[in-house]
Amino acid sequence: MTTDVIPAAAPSELHRKVKKTPRSQVARTVKYLLLIFFLLVVLIPAYVLVVTSFKSFGEALGPNRWALPSGLSFEGWSAAWSELSPALFRTMLIAIPAAVISSMLGAMNGFVLSRWRFPGANVVFTLMLFGMFIPYQAVMVPLLEFLPMTGLGRGVPQLLAVHVVYGIPICTLIFRNYYQTTVPMELIEAGRVDGAGLLRTFRSLILPLSLPGFVVTMIWQFTSVWNDYLFAVFLSSRDNGPVILGLANLAGSQIVPYPEVFAGALIVTAPTLLVYIVLGRWFVGGLMAGAVKS
Repeated sequence: MTTDVIPAAAPSELHRKVKKTPRSQVARTVKYLLLIFFLLVVLIPAYVLVVTSFKSFGEALGPNRWALPSGLSFEGWSAAWSELSPALFRTMLIAIPAAVISSMLGAMNGFVLSRWRFPGANVVFTLMLFGMFIPYQAVMVPLLEFLPMTGLGRGVPQLLAVHVVYGIPICTLIFRNYYQTTVPMELIEAGRVDGAGLLRTFRSLILPLSLPGFVVTMIWQFTSVWNDYLFAVFLSSRDNGPVILGLANLAGSQIVPYPEVFAGALIVTAPTLLVYIVLGRWFVGGLMAGAVKS
């Protein structure tokens, strides 16, 4: 007696046979409508920013401010660039070194506090994190009294030193968590067996594995330094300060030149946007690398 074996349907065939219920279709439609709504909410300010930057001064103040420009005008872009270009270079001199230095110091601290333990390591780590929770406003007056005694000039030198110091706690926290969850102790022990000391272990074994952590900390620090306004106001001026001060001064007159201000806002946001476009694919991976213990 023979029995016919009925072949099992492929998963794709079963999926095609399952009909969607009206309730699931309605839920899917509502989900996409909500996504489109929130997308419009996010893009409307960007639309106004871009469109207004290409209008003339008179057209930007006209009644139909939502409409596309009747003709492309680059007057606002030219005026904004001539005003902000010197400050852009000064901001690069602050943001890039501050991101690199604080990330490197944070990586060294994170390695020592996570994989090269010493007595009192938890106390040192707690005190270091305490610096993250001190408001900038609380230290502004002491900074104004202390920084002149260091011999650092106003503007780029003082801002660079302050941002490096304030970036160390968050960079240390990120690297400590990253090393604790991704770097096995067996790797450190193997380096010790081969005669590697603290610095050689960090340089030869740890740094090659630290790229995801550096991507996270450098994006974080670069963005924070680039957008900082409070330290810039207190520790610099329009002539020696970062670009955020120049952008604030664009709207300082009684009649705001909207094309120039909006073009300046696009110019100022372009570097941070470029950083996220170039390094964004590694940013989320770097954050998740230290979130799950392997």
